[in-house]
Amino acid sequence: MMMTTARAAYMDASVATADPSTLLVMLCDRLVLDVQRALAAQVAGHHEQAHHQLVHAQAIVTELRVSLDTDAFEGAVELAALYDYLYRQLVQANVLRDSAVTEQCEQLVTQIADTWRQAALSLARTA
Repeated sequence: MMMTTARAAYMDASVATADPSTLLVMLCDRLVLDVQRALAAQVAGHHEQAHHQLVHAQAIVTELRVSLDTDAFEGAVELAALYDYLYRQLVQANVLRDSAVTEQCEQLVTQIADTWRQAALSLARTA
């Protein structure tokens, strides 16, 4: 119990003090983790676990989409469309209990997370 409380306090402090690019990377990393866990649960036949992971992943994608300023940079409109597509695929993976669709989502979210991580590193180098 004490370890859980300490970990939660650490995570709260990490989020509260992180700059926007770090928060975005943290969110994308959690998205990857959710989809990986969902895929593992689907493969094991644990559909309720997979459902909860996929719903959380959908919530993250929704947050990424609604917080995206499509006028902020070139390619933002296309990124919004990618988030919309990913959301639909996550729903399909969940409703159909389709691990193949979840695996495709895993590949996509990994690429998204890697891209945002590279952008954050590039931004940190120029700052």
